[in-house]
Amino acid sequence: MAELEVEIVAADHFVWSGAAKMVKARTSDGEIGILPGHSPLLAILAEGELAIEPVSGDRIAVAVDGGFFSVDNDRVVIVADNAQLGDAATAGIR
Repeated sequence: MAELEVEIVAADHFVWSGAAKMVKARTSDGEIGILPGHSPLLAILAEGELAIEPVSGDRIAVAVDGGFFSVDNDRVVIVADNAQLGDAATAGIR
């Protein structure tokens, strides 16, 4: 099964990384969902919540204050101005 390699960093700290089935985010143009095989993309991240469906485990929510994210070859890199994992989430591998 194809999967995404996801890495989330804030301006001053590492937030989360790991394998995921899907990433959902709010951009300046609206909400977008990223699945494996998505075409390359660079977008401005709007304030809101990122939703990550990891390959194993529960859904992860990350509150972000803006930034950008890129998608290329099933790799999603999210660089947020400020980011905070939801209460139930734990930091992924690095």
